[in-house]
Amino acid sequence: MDIGRLTAAELLALHAKVAEELRGRGIVRSSNNPTGDLAETLFCRAFGWTQSGNSHPSADATGEDGVLYQIKGRRIAPHNGSRQLSAMRGLPDGGFHFLAAVLFRPDYTVQRAAIIPHALVLENSRYMEHTNSWKFLLRDVAWTWPGVEDVTEQLRSVSF
Repeated sequence: MDIGRLTAAELLALHAKVAEELRGRGIVRSSNNPTGDLAETLFCRAFGWTQSGNSHPSADATGEDGVLYQIKGRRIAPHNGSRQLSAMRGLPDGGFHFLAAVLFRPDYTVQRAAIIPHALVLENSRYMEHTNSWKFLLRDVAWTWPGVEDVTEQLRSVSF
């Protein structure tokens, strides 16, 4: 299929069909941008975590040992190299023990992934008053912090 020949309407229709197919296969849980859902699926499959319900305010998954994980993903696009993860609210209050974060290449393959203790996330985040949330950039230096686990290969090994 040469998608370059499709109209904008045809591309949007194809995108909608792809989103529904991914949802039907259990790869994503919503029909929105797949980045966050894909990150959750990869981490849960790689480590055997249980996904939280969509209404849990701070944790996306729980390990067998009761450890709570906030899961974030960011797709690095050719036109946008930002590593800012989506907003985190109530960060100082806890709500999770570790941040499980993944950077995706433009084609959604895993570029790099880490599990980061909550204290380091808080220490390296910035409060944004206008959104009442915390901003965290997943820079390469994060993999050098004590207590951070590089889990890139574990996520790359997950198959669908």
